[in-house]
Amino acid sequence: MKKGDKRKADFGILAVIVLFLLNGCQSEGTNKVTLTASYVVDSIEMPEGLSGEVGALEFMPDGRLIASFRRGEVMIFNGVENKWTVFARGLHLPLGLLPLSNSEVLVMQYPELTRLKDTDGDGKADIYEKVTDDFGIAGNYHEFTYGPVRDQSGDIFIGLNSTSSGGEMMKEVRGEIKMEGFREKGMYSAVPYRGWIMKLSRDGKLEPYATGFRSPNGLGFDKEGHLLVTDNQGDWVGTSPLFQVEKGKFYGHPAGLVWQEGWDKGKPAELPVEVLDSMREKPVVLFPHNVMANSPTQPLSIDTDGAFGPFEGQILVGEMNQERIVRVMLEEVDGQLQGACVPFLDKQGLRKGNNRLAFAPDGSLWVGQNASGWAGASGIQRIRFTGKLPLDIETMQIRKEGFGIRFTKPVDPEVLKNPDNYLINSYYYEYHAKYGSEQFDKKEIGIKNVEVLKAGREVNIELDIMEKDRVYEWQLKNMVSEDGDTLRNSLICYTVNHLK
Repeated sequence: MKKGDKRKADFGILAVIVLFLLNGCQSEGTNKVTLTASYVVDSIEMPEGLSGEVGALEFMPDGRLIASFRRGEVMIFNGVENKWTVFARGLHLPLGLLPLSNSEVLVMQYPELTRLKDTDGDGKADIYEKVTDDFGIAGNYHEFTYGPVRDQSGDIFIGLNSTSSGGEMMKEVRGEIKMEGFREKGMYSAVPYRGWIMKLSRDGKLEPYATGFRSPNGLGFDKEGHLLVTDNQGDWVGTSPLFQVEKGKFYGHPAGLVWQEGWDKGKPAELPVEVLDSMREKPVVLFPHNVMANSPTQPLSIDTDGAFGPFEGQILVGEMNQERIVRVMLEEVDGQLQGACVPFLDKQGLRKGNNRLAFAPDGSLWVGQNASGWAGASGIQRIRFTGKLPLDIETMQIRKEGFGIRFTKPVDPEVLKNPDNYLINSYYYEYHAKYGSEQFDKKEIGIKNVEVLKAGREVNIELDIMEKDRVYEWQLKNMVSEDGDTLRNSLICYTVNHLK
């Protein structure tokens, strides 16, 4: 038996035991666990007196969880002993962690990237060392910093929020000031490099990497090594997007352009919209606002050797405003990534404020929740795959005249053949300076033909019209598997940047 096969078999046995023990039980903040559940959500007990708003969480090489919290604590959770210990205190809004060993971790706090190190082995950091602070701060409440994430070559990436015109800019700032980056409303970038993704090379040099971001509260890599970054709806961001970020490119929010080398065009936000639109890279996926996600957070690749179910290699994205985690499936079309998003988990005991995600060594997903004065919650929850295959959309791919959908298990072919079981709308979001966007030119899309393949596992759907630069929003109805399961999630949205 191969190593991966043995792991899956062992996990399946464990899942049966877990279900037997948990059936009929109920954890705090969770729904009743039943034998029909494919995923189980339970809550982790937090230390007494701790403000449990999670800024970041990751797993250390030895399997212990390390988490940072809004008021500045960094703590370690030993799941075997069910015990929390303090690793560090006094940090300023730490929103990112990167463990380097069992005794050393990088933490992204508001003013700097910091190295925490336990040199005497007592379980507490005794070195707090600045790694870099080569970026500006105006003292604005909205100047959050995100990351760090590390690529396959060892380079590190961080994200810098743009500054909010709804908050103050202090008299003393760090960094050069360029008021060309300022506008009266919306987000601005008066100090470097607000609205940028930054790269920290292995030699310790921090350099600007890409700009065009409003509030990039989520950096991560997929299994192919693409840097993925989420942004949040607002000025210049019609609905929240997911980007594939590459060096030197512009991603839509103009404020940070003022820090682009050689910039001589004045206030970026005053350029004609047509000019800015021609410069920008399109999102690989759009999350329709009030439909799919309102405030997406960290993208996390599913890389668990099958221990988390049938979606290996796809991307999970946290969502702050709903009790939801979103699943993203990407494909390459015309040399560029694009794809679909679908709710992965809705409610089922999950809270709001799903800010940070991390996979444990056993393949369970741990979720850290936050509110920071907006919609959200606090605490940590764990999501486990029970071994029961759900009926869900496994993949969605664009075709020359429509789309192909693959399910995790066979669906009644008669149901699949019926065009009335597919409600499809398409629309686009406008790129403009004002906050958010309506759905423009929304229209219902008719179906020409439905072809059922592989005994109900797949279906090809030919549409009346296929257009690029639009979102195709689908609602699937009456989907039932051969073993009696109903479709787990009926909503799916595909962002069409390129046609086949």
